[in-house]
Amino acid sequence: MTDATTGHSHRADLHDNRRQVLYWRLLARLFDNEEQTTLESASIAVVEDIGLPPALLDPQASVDSIVQRHPELAAEFEGLMVPEPESGADGEARDRPAEVRRAALVSKVLLNVFAAGSGTVTAGRLSRWQSDAEWLERALGCEPGELRGGRRGGAAGRGRGPTSAGGGGATPDLGRLIPLIGPELGAIEADLVRRMHLREVLADPRLAAQLTPSMSLIEQLLRDKNNLSGVALANAKALIRRFVDDVADVLRTQVEKATVGAVDRSVPPKRVFRNLDLDRTIWKNLTNWSPEEERLYVDRLFYRHTARRTTPQRLIVVVDQSGSMVDSMVNCTILASIFAGLPKVDVHLIAYDTRAIDLTPWVNDPFEALLRTNLGGGNDGPVAMAMARPKIAEPRNTVMVWISDFYEFDRSQPLFEGIEAVHRSGVKFIPVGSVTSSGRQEVNPWFRERFKTLGTPVISGHIRKLVDELKTFLA
Repeated sequence: MTDATTGHSHRADLHDNRRQVLYWRLLARLFDNEEQTTLESASIAVVEDIGLPPALLDPQASVDSIVQRHPELAAEFEGLMVPEPESGADGEARDRPAEVRRAALVSKVLLNVFAAGSGTVTAGRLSRWQSDAEWLERALGCEPGELRGGRRGGAAGRGRGPTSAGGGGATPDLGRLIPLIGPELGAIEADLVRRMHLREVLADPRLAAQLTPSMSLIEQLLRDKNNLSGVALANAKALIRRFVDDVADVLRTQVEKATVGAVDRSVPPKRVFRNLDLDRTIWKNLTNWSPEEERLYVDRLFYRHTARRTTPQRLIVVVDQSGSMVDSMVNCTILASIFAGLPKVDVHLIAYDTRAIDLTPWVNDPFEALLRTNLGGGNDGPVAMAMARPKIAEPRNTVMVWISDFYEFDRSQPLFEGIEAVHRSGVKFIPVGSVTSSGRQEVNPWFRERFKTLGTPVISGHIRKLVDELKTFLA
């Protein structure tokens, strides 16, 4: 009996020590951005041992990205910090392994929100912080944005969680804590916005004109466009248009070199001097050679066929506009507009996250199309497929390009079934991991293997490879 009691006490101490390691690491990172090697290595060992992803300890990883890769954790983050009454005053009935897991998740949310760092803030960084702040509000049982808006409510405010200390004083007084957290979140958010010097530059036409458009700058502008107005918004639009035009010039050259159809011999050659086939004309008229006069008499001129055979083709481009696909969104929107300008190519453009938007009316103007995107959010491929499939009129003359990292999780099977049906109908389906200038790509291994089996392997993420693939089909 003594041994059993001792063993139970030892296990309880082990769990308590693990929990303390995680909280000591949290405090260390909150007050000092420098990494404490001992605490970091000990925390990694704890997290891995309890079956949580090591990425949970990465300060750069947002809660959204963690949940996207591990969707089973979403439910654990919801109401995570709403206290539960303990079974006994001495706490012996507590589920200590669960408390260790809870400590790891709580540490992640608190660290991401309250360790906001210093220095210049990008629009992407602000967007990630706002998303993490929403997860903290959910963890406290409130609606996203509720605390920062200064409104009390949620689980704690509406009585779904205890608002007074209990269980021997181990449960925090959440009712008193929430009014303190709201203003603090608002202050952090205001500081992040203040440190976004880009807005100040955009408000000054002279400084804005000195900015060099780049993909990273365009990402910030697209993320922050809804927060800009007046001169700043006008300058932001001018920068986006400059970048779009520059990229379009490069891509248009690649497309013009690539999209050459087969010679259409059913069309009579145009009888102009530049099309004259001298070699064939001489060969066909050799019987008219006069040795005495040393002169060739030409009865008939022959011309080269220059008309190219083109069949009306439909190009459907579906682009994942979640946070990790910004580069792809920009490149593919521009590329779609270029192909839309080619003869007999009917281009449709769809962007999606958890909802799908048909950008086809603006496909000829990538600038306007990009302004209508909403970067960020999750993935719901079946929603996009439901919008794309009705656009297929003649499968054999249709190509569908799908650009995504294909992390769909519980929607993976429905999306793949839709893709498989489209492919088997005769549509040329081209899956692309991402479309970037560097060629970097990341694709869900589950989809990658199934695309290989289907005979439609994911192509390289470099935009030149996509141009080559499209010209092969459209030629």
